[in-house]
Amino acid sequence: MNIVVANKIKALRKNKNMSQEEMADYLEISQSAYARMETGESHSWAIHILKICKIFEITPDELLRTDYKKSKPNQKQMKTTAVLIELSDKVIQQYEERIKELKKVIKDLKKERKA
Repeated sequence: MNIVVANKIKALRKNKNMSQEEMADYLEISQSAYARMETGESHSWAIHILKICKIFEITPDELLRTDYKKSKPNQKQMKTTAVLIELSDKVIQQYEERIKELKKVIKDLKKERKA
């Protein structure tokens, strides 16, 4: 559990473009103490769980949850998902148009063969 939380805290911090020193200042601890939290060497994140959750705008449950898929997506993930959906819609539309064209070609070829 400790390494799971450590990795989440590190990812959340990086996602928010914060340094370890900034996080340590926010938690009122030394930078080295904070670094030990991120490597999983320290369990002191438990003492600071409410502050950690507040800065990252998550619930303690989300921080402790081991199934990443159910956690709230961040802004970057949501934008990436939106772009992927838009691109896939365009690809689908292109394929549908190509299928219509090919059906027409097949129909024309069948007509020529009968003639």
